Amino acid sequence: MLSLDQEVYKIIMLSLYVSLTATFISSILGVPIGVFIGIKNFPLKRIVVRFLYTMMSIPPVIAGLVVFLLISRKGPLGFLGLVYTPAAMIIAQTCLITPIIIGIVYNGTKEMGNTVKTLGASPGQTMLLLIRELRINILSALVTGYGRAVSEVGAVMIVGGNIKGHTRVMTTTIAMLQSMGDYSTAIAIGIVLLAISFLINSILYHFQQGA
Repeated sequence: MLSLDQEVYKIIMLSLYVSLTATFISSILGVPIGVFIGIKNFPLKRIVVRFLYTMMSIPPVIAGLVVFLLISRKGPLGFLGLVYTPAAMIIAQTCLITPIIIGIVYNGTKEMGNTVKTLGASPGQTMLLLIRELRINILSALVTGYGRAVSEVGAVMIVGGNIKGHTRVMTTTIAMLQSMGDYSTAIAIGIVLLAISFLINSILYHFQQGA
C-alpha cells in the first residue's frame, strides 16, 4: 500500500466495483419483491417463503457452481462470453445477496402490511408507502447484503478464476497468498478489506440513523 503498488490498488477497486454493483442490483430486485411477498397472499406462499429462507443461507460455492454452469461455454448462456469476467462475479454475488435483501425486507413488511391495507391505499401507493416506512429495514438489508458480497470468496473464485489483473479481488488474493505462505501480505490486504468495509458500513449506518 505504502509503495503505491498499482496491482494492489487495481484489486481494491475491482473488489469495490463488484461488491457495490452486486449490492445495488440486488437492492433494485430485492426490495420490491420483499414488499410484494410481505403484503400479498397467493397460493404456495408458505413454500415460497421457506424457499426464500433456504436461499438466504445457500453455500457460496453452490451459487458459484450454478452460475458457472449457466454461463460456461457449453451452458445455455455461454454465447454471452461471461465466464471468468467481472460481470460473472457480479452475477454470482447478486444471486447470493438478493435472497438476503428480500428476506430482511419481507420480515419488516409482514409486520406492517395489514396496517397499510386498512388505509385503503392503492397497490402502487401501498408499495411506495411501505418502502418509505421500511427505510431502516432496507438500509439494514443493504449493509447485510454488502457484507456478504465483499467477504465472499468461493463463488467469485469459481466464476472469476482469480485471474491476475482481470478478476482478482481482495478475498481471492488473501486466499491465494495464504496458500503461498505469504501471511504478512495476506494480513495487510485483510486489514484494507476491513477498513473499507468499516467505512462503507459507517456511511450506511449514518443514513440509517438519519432515517
